[in-house]
Amino acid sequence: MLLTITNTARPATDLGFLLHKHPARVQEFRQSSGTATVFYPEAGEERCTAALLLEIDPVALARARGKGSPDFSLSQYVNDRPYAASSLLAVALGEVFRTARAGRCAARPELPGTALPLELTLPALPCRGGPDLAHRLFEPLGWEVEARALPLDEGFPEWGESRYVRLVLRGSVRVADALNHLYVLLPVLDDGKHYWIAPDEVDKLIRAGEGWLRGHPERGLITRRYLGRRWSLAHTALARLAELGDETEEHLEPALAEDAPPEATAADEAAAAEAEAAGAEAEASEAAGAEAGGPGADGSEKAGEPEVKVRSLSVRRREAVLGKLTELGAASVIDLGCGQGELVGALLSRPAFTRVAGMDVSPLALTIAARRLRLDRMPDARRARLTLFQGALTYTDKRLSGYDAAVLMEVIEHVDPPRLAALERVVFGHARPRHVVVTTPNVEYNVRYAFLTGLRHPDHRFEWTRAEFAAWARRVAAEHGYTVAFEPVGDDDPEVGPPTQMGVFTRDQRS
Repeated sequence: MLLTITNTARPATDLGFLLHKHPARVQEFRQSSGTATVFYPEAGEERCTAALLLEIDPVALARARGKGSPDFSLSQYVNDRPYAASSLLAVALGEVFRTARAGRCAARPELPGTALPLELTLPALPCRGGPDLAHRLFEPLGWEVEARALPLDEGFPEWGESRYVRLVLRGSVRVADALNHLYVLLPVLDDGKHYWIAPDEVDKLIRAGEGWLRGHPERGLITRRYLGRRWSLAHTALARLAELGDETEEHLEPALAEDAPPEATAADEAAAAEAEAAGAEAEASEAAGAEAGGPGADGSEKAGEPEVKVRSLSVRRREAVLGKLTELGAASVIDLGCGQGELVGALLSRPAFTRVAGMDVSPLALTIAARRLRLDRMPDARRARLTLFQGALTYTDKRLSGYDAAVLMEVIEHVDPPRLAALERVVFGHARPRHVVVTTPNVEYNVRYAFLTGLRHPDHRFEWTRAEFAAWARRVAAEHGYTVAFEPVGDDDPEVGPPTQMGVFTRDQRS
């Protein structure tokens, strides 16, 4: 399996710093499936090409098979393995270029953020969907795509085309983004993985797809194929992607229901989970033995550098809200617009919150939240602390009253501006909790999302600047007897502010 990466921006050898592999050296990395070699066929000021060659050891590959793999011993050795670029190459790429994929370069810290004129070439790539699928997957990411189907046999053109393509990608892209695109999309094109698909694959997908997967028009297909059509994992991944853009569960549930085959029963899921669990320890051992790490003085990677875990914005936002509620000493909390119940579940996990409620306008969202919270199997003591109910924030409802704090987490931007006044009256005028925590996107930060056009989600009625949010919050606080303080959520960019802005309202004791 071969992948070449070419840079034509002067000095082209900067590619070596970004990949953490010195152009003057040939480096080998032992993989569970064989040996990965990195070398440079050319390295000049005008043009530099790095090559990743993965040589497969079929015996090692056979020995790495899990208990859940089909048992046909002869096929392990006697077959026509094409060894075209697939998930095996994606795994090698992920391990060999781990630091490059994270966008880190201690020697030249300005380089990872720079888009370079790159050309990526894969001479043979399994593509279930043909050249058209390659165009659908890569073109939305800014690549110019050249995908040509390879013949079954060049000597017999009448036999037709194979399912393999020669793929060339050209574009001005950050090296880290280019590597992550390949890491995710190679097994998607192949529509198969050659290792156990454990639940942590969801985390890998979310990390590698940060900044581009949520807005990809084919994200459903990408997610399901990447996760080996494991429907439970795909549902989890799509829900987490939806959180990043605050997408409602209604958009996700029907697509999964349509695609799930009738034979994908609970028993199948359990059997697959058992097989994955059996392989998890072996997979962890392989990963621990992989040669990866940070940049050395010669551009090589140091073994053993810890991988940086990146928390999604949705997780950081939820942690910020939980931290603030704890700081405020709230014992009873209502999540207004609870959606699929992530915040409700987090509140229930902390005994300090003695009464927790979740309200949403969508009955389907509440059904999904109940399922995710395992309401039917929840211990009685915890169940007694929880209330879920359907309602609308623009209508007075006595069930909203009597809580220490109310949370509107990424909710107000889904309300039509003419109806905001009704929401204000319901929450601040009638329910009147002691505290109200409101988070909403900071539209100024949108320029930091490379692939974002328009608002962060099609259901958003508006997105406010920091000044617009502050003006709204101060007006509401003054009209209803509250004070308000503002806090950033996420990295606070010195130019455009944080990705999420949070307002913390506290009712005047005298009102």
